Amino acid sequence: MAAKLGATGRRLELGMQLRHLRENCPPTEKDRNLGMTRREAVRGMKGLSEATLSRIEGGEINFRRNVGNLRALLRRYSVTDVELIEQLVELNRDAPGEDWITQYRSFMPTGMPHYVGLEAEAIAITAYHPMLVYGLLQTERYAKALLEAHRPVEDTTAESVKRNLELRMERKERVLRPKDRTPARLRIILGEAALRTPYGDDDVMREQYREIAGLAQEDHISLQVMPFRRGYRSNNDFTILNLGTLPARVQTDNAWGAVSTSDKPREVDRFSRRFDAMVGVALGVEETIDFLEKLAKG
Repeated sequence: MAAKLGATGRRLELGMQLRHLRENCPPTEKDRNLGMTRREAVRGMKGLSEATLSRIEGGEINFRRNVGNLRALLRRYSVTDVELIEQLVELNRDAPGEDWITQYRSFMPTGMPHYVGLEAEAIAITAYHPMLVYGLLQTERYAKALLEAHRPVEDTTAESVKRNLELRMERKERVLRPKDRTPARLRIILGEAALRTPYGDDDVMREQYREIAGLAQEDHISLQVMPFRRGYRSNNDFTILNLGTLPARVQTDNAWGAVSTSDKPREVDRFSRRFDAMVGVALGVEETIDFLEKLAKG
């Protein structure tokens, strides 16, 4: 049975369906064979701009309490199927108690809230991190040392560090030890530099090595280390989210800290092929565990 969609998944499903309806509805302009632009769709509607509709179609937000605009939009798209209308109205309702991300939004870079919501709903996650320990594998002490190390450069407040640390540990708990669903399957490749670059003291790093080695032995987690040796490797980190019934998404970070995601099949496939190419170059799972245990012993 497919997992029940959470708040972010519901918004994404609603947005996808609305975009499909808009692009395939009867045209309002004579030179169009099918569909209408977002500008045409919101023309004359109060409280609904072209930019807002774009965010709704992208699954970032929903109509919140203004369900009247949703119904008006469906009429504009010539949707008369009562069952479909009620299905979309139901999708627009927030899943109770699931939008836990709200309390952290003010500390998160552009695009991050949407990604974090999808991450918690993924059935499988594939990630490559060459320079830092992947966030879902980090211990609390390593994560704190990492956040504090970046403080002087990013001019981050102590409160921001505290809240970001809480968010990171919350994400880890929701993905690796969820209370209401089967844990996501993880396939992770870490660059050797991610393990060699120290954050915190030696004790913090040894604890982090032991944490990763322990997670690598769990049935739903496959973990490999990319050693310092010749062979193909991606230049940047990325994460691919398998969302089950929803399209898979690939996520990358930019130099400004913003998060970029794409559900275009060619982009997801491109990064999937990059990961698969690195699997053969990286250490095997058992070799990786041995490597980590040696690091932990110093």
